[in-house]
Amino acid sequence: MLIKSDRARSGCWNSWRGRLQNFSWMGVIVVKEVVIYTDGGSRGNPGPGAGAFVLMDGDGELIGGKGVFLANTTNNFAEYTGLCEGLAAAAEMGVEKVSVFSDSQLMVRQINGQYRVKSANLKGLYRKCMEILGGFSKWEITHVMRESNEEADALANKSMDKKRDVELEAASGMAGASSDGGKRLRLGILISGGGTTMVNIQKEIEAGNLNAEIAVVVSSLSTVRGVQLAKNMGLKVEIIRKKDHVDIDSFSASIEKVLNDSEVDLVVQAGWLCLWKIPADYENCVMNIHPALLPSFGGQGMWGHHVHEAVIKAGCKLSGCTVHFCTDEYDKGGMIVQRSCAVKYDDDADSLAARVFQEECKAYPEAIRLFGEGRLLFADGVVKVKPAR
Repeated sequence: MLIKSDRARSGCWNSWRGRLQNFSWMGVIVVKEVVIYTDGGSRGNPGPGAGAFVLMDGDGELIGGKGVFLANTTNNFAEYTGLCEGLAAAAEMGVEKVSVFSDSQLMVRQINGQYRVKSANLKGLYRKCMEILGGFSKWEITHVMRESNEEADALANKSMDKKRDVELEAASGMAGASSDGGKRLRLGILISGGGTTMVNIQKEIEAGNLNAEIAVVVSSLSTVRGVQLAKNMGLKVEIIRKKDHVDIDSFSASIEKVLNDSEVDLVVQAGWLCLWKIPADYENCVMNIHPALLPSFGGQGMWGHHVHEAVIKAGCKLSGCTVHFCTDEYDKGGMIVQRSCAVKYDDDADSLAARVFQEECKAYPEAIRLFGEGRLLFADGVVKVKPAR
């Protein structure tokens, strides 16, 4: 499963025009044929729903995608919305041939002329789809099973979960090169202390090494130094204290709302010391950094100097740090980046912590960059890194 990022965007298609630079040369569009996967659904039928599409070139490389949130809709209307949006995107790119795949057998048969569209609610969208299809030199639409349409299905559900439009983009391949027009990754930083990791990430962004922006900083404490540092850097800060909530569910819900409202793509735990329930729509979108080489010296109670003291006591000759995805268990998510350093004969917890932190300052930006480039994959419960193209 490829781990990708998305965030809300405006309804206009101007962003697609900007993206064409990746597929053109001297004004001539190189991509002439695209594959579109579409899906849609409603929770309640009628109820809140979304239509979605994923657009690929003829070689199966991701071009982009979009989930369109619909506040009150039916399953069929959502399916047609996903199709119509996908066709409009392809037409805007100037492609000549489209192959569409949908798991709505009814819609596929209606588009192919096998069934009539009887619902007055669908006729307008049906006519619009047929009008767009008429502009292509060749088109086809095919029914597939849901398991063959996972990307579009996930995008539609993501839009419903977040109750807003979401976008799926191909990675630009050049992290930090904001001048290439690539999308900036929106980060939500969670802190409980001094904010040194947050400051390091902001420095990497300002230096042009990360194509990202810190959309919001959430602190579990109101008086820690990290809160003032974030304000000094002009960042949006929200205080969400565990003691102000009746249970972990309400605490987690408050965090999720702030992240959603800030349209966060990736959550970065930077000295965050509170266990919270990670929402399903943020699965593989929450990172943490641990000051040891996991799976050793991890778990509840293993944080800060407790880790370094345990490493020294065990007589380890190497230590380091691990960036990993978070689950609802301490230090159990898939490992993304590890960096090591020597444990010296005269180290104490302070000196080892300083050396490990030097590696953390390199590891966390690297992990964020890999996420933004779409190079992280899950295979057999393990995170693997795709090589750069």
